[in-house]
Amino acid sequence: MSLADYLAKNYLTADSKVEKKPKKRKRKDGAQSGLIIADDDALGWGAQNTAGDEDDAPLNVGAVTAEFRKTKKNNWQTVGSAAPSSADQAAADAIIASAAAENQSRMQADEDAPALDDTGQKMESGAHAGLQAADQVTAQLKRKQEAEHSRFLAEGMERSGKGTETIYRDASGRIINVAMKRAEARKKAEEEAARAAAQLEAQKGDVQRAEQARRKEALKEAKFMPVARYADDVELNEEMKEKERWNDPAAQFLTKTRKGKSVTGKPLYSGPFMPNRYGIRPGHRWDGVDRGNGFEKEYFAARNRRRDVKELDYAWQMDE
Repeated sequence: MSLADYLAKNYLTADSKVEKKPKKRKRKDGAQSGLIIADDDALGWGAQNTAGDEDDAPLNVGAVTAEFRKTKKNNWQTVGSAAPSSADQAAADAIIASAAAENQSRMQADEDAPALDDTGQKMESGAHAGLQAADQVTAQLKRKQEAEHSRFLAEGMERSGKGTETIYRDASGRIINVAMKRAEARKKAEEEAARAAAQLEAQKGDVQRAEQARRKEALKEAKFMPVARYADDVELNEEMKEKERWNDPAAQFLTKTRKGKSVTGKPLYSGPFMPNRYGIRPGHRWDGVDRGNGFEKEYFAARNRRRDVKELDYAWQMDE
């Protein structure tokens, strides 16, 4: 098979025979001057055989023909899968290199590890009894640790107790129900709070409780009251009339007399009594005998004396 047939079969095109043009040699200026040097070889041995040179010349296989350049269709075919990208190829190479390095290190460790004999008697630590080298004891201990770790992973979390609820026990060893104990503690705290609130309520007097009830009723009624209350409000006027004032000049003109009653509804004492700091009147059954230690009397006397001294000092300063 000739070279042209081989190219036509495998590459679909064959280069035609390229006619080799004779090279143009530049003649010197002396040759054009008319001086001709004749060669002594008259037999014509010096003539070049261009046909023979063309036959013996090497064929240019890499040349591209005009017909191949004109084709718009790509005749190249992809063999196998497409080549991966540079990033994918780098990641794959890294994974393969790490796996190879790990296998190599494991093989190297197995080769460097000393030979172990399992026929002898073992101690609790996993090492054999008797005289041994240090590297053999270390290898035996390491192998026992790896075996225990693999067995622990195979048993799972149920055997290890991870994720299970903590069991509490008392001094006698009985199991304590945590939910029941929490409910009992919550109930006890609520009882303590209720007892403290009852004690605080018991410390209040009848007047404080009555005032608290009155304020609650006033808040309930305030929802139905208008925002502004004027002088012709009947309820406001009645409330203002019910208040007793010791310096009220128009109190004597009231035709409607009312009996004095306390906030609790009980009648008040109508006779004379010693004043006190809180303005509390004695009960209606008081016999008029002061059984105190005289502190209230001394308190008011000291207050009045201090006020008199202050007024007298001011008067002397004004006289000067």
